[in-house]
Amino acid sequence: METIIPQKTGRLLSLDLMRGLIMIFLAGEACEVYSSLRHLGGGGFFQTIMDQFEHYPWHGLRLWDLIQPAFMTMAGTGMYISYHHKLEKGITWGQNFKHVALRALKLFILGTAVQCFYAGKLVWELWNVLTQLSVTTLIAYLIINRSYAFQIACSVLLLVLTEVLYRTILVRGFDQPFVEYHNFGAYMDLVFKSRINPDGWVTINFIPTAAHTVWGCLAGKLLVSDKTPAQKVKYLAVAGVIALAIGFGLDWANITPIIKRIATSSFTFASEGWVLLLLALLYWLIDLKKINKYAWIAVVVGMNSIFIYYFFNTIGYQWFNGAVAIFVKGFGGMIGIGPKVLAVVSAFITWLSEWGLCFWLAKRKIFIKL
Repeated sequence: METIIPQKTGRLLSLDLMRGLIMIFLAGEACEVYSSLRHLGGGGFFQTIMDQFEHYPWHGLRLWDLIQPAFMTMAGTGMYISYHHKLEKGITWGQNFKHVALRALKLFILGTAVQCFYAGKLVWELWNVLTQLSVTTLIAYLIINRSYAFQIACSVLLLVLTEVLYRTILVRGFDQPFVEYHNFGAYMDLVFKSRINPDGWVTINFIPTAAHTVWGCLAGKLLVSDKTPAQKVKYLAVAGVIALAIGFGLDWANITPIIKRIATSSFTFASEGWVLLLLALLYWLIDLKKINKYAWIAVVVGMNSIFIYYFFNTIGYQWFNGAVAIFVKGFGGMIGIGPKVLAVVSAFITWLSEWGLCFWLAKRKIFIKL
C-alpha cells in the first residue's frame, strides 16, 4: 500500500477511503451494475437490497440518498484540512479565497457540462451535484474561519430559511410545500428555466445542502484539532446521533417529511447523521486502530475522485460502457450465456476497468485535481 498511497504528515487515510467508497458506488451506477442486477429478477430480500441503490421515490430514505450528502460533507472536510495546512504556511483566508472561488467556477462549469453530455444537447440544469457543490463550497468557505457555534448557527439558519420559503411562498399551483411538482422549489425552477425538472429535483437545493458542506468543514476542523483521537470519535458519533434524532424526529412528528429530492431539513439532518456516524467509524478503524491493509482499494479511487466522476459520466456513459459490452456480450453469446447474465458480467467488467484506471494513475503518482 505504501508504494501506491502518498504518505503525507497528518494525512487522514479514512477521508481518502470514504471519498473513494463514494466514487466506487457512483461508478457502479454509471456502469449499470445495479440496474443489470435488478433485471435478473428475484423478489424478497434481493429486491430489498437492490432498492437501496435507487433514490426513494419521494418521502423516505434509502442508502442511495446518502451518497450526495456524503460527497458534499467530504468536500467540506477536505476543504477545511487544506485551509488549515495553508494557514500554517502563512497563506491567508483572502489569498486562499481566490483558489476556492476558481475551484467553485470549475465545478459549476463541469457540472453544467456533464448534463449536456447526458442530454446530447445544450441544456441548463443546475441540480447536478457538482453545480450544487460549486455554490455550497463558497457558502461554507465564507464562514470557514468562524467558531463552531457560529457555523452551526448559520447551517441551521439555512435550513430554517428553506422551511420558511417552502411554507410561506404559496403560489397558485405551487402551494403544497412537500408535494412533488407543486412546491416552492418547483416554482423557482419554472421561474429560472420556464420548466420543472424531472422526478422532482429542484435547483434551490443548494440552500439546505450547503449545511452538509458547512458540517463537513466542522468535521475537518475537529479532525485536525488538538483533541485526542478518542474525543474526535466521540464528538463525531454524538453529532451523528443528534442529527439522526432531529431528522427522524421531524419526520415522525409529521412536522417535515424526509424528502431527498427537495432536500427538506429533516432529510438534511437525517442523512448527515448517517454520514457522520460512518466517518466516525472509518476514522476509528483506519486512522486509530490501523485496520487499513486493504484500504488502498478504495483510496486509489478517492485520490482521483473528480477525474473518475467525470470519466464515468462522459466517456464511460457515451462510449466505454458500450465498447466493453460489445465484446462481453459478443463472446458470451457465442457460448450460450443469457442476455441478462451477460449484462451483469459486462457491467462488472466495466466497473473493474474504471477502478483499474484509477489504480494505474495512482501507481504513477498522477493525481488530477481542480
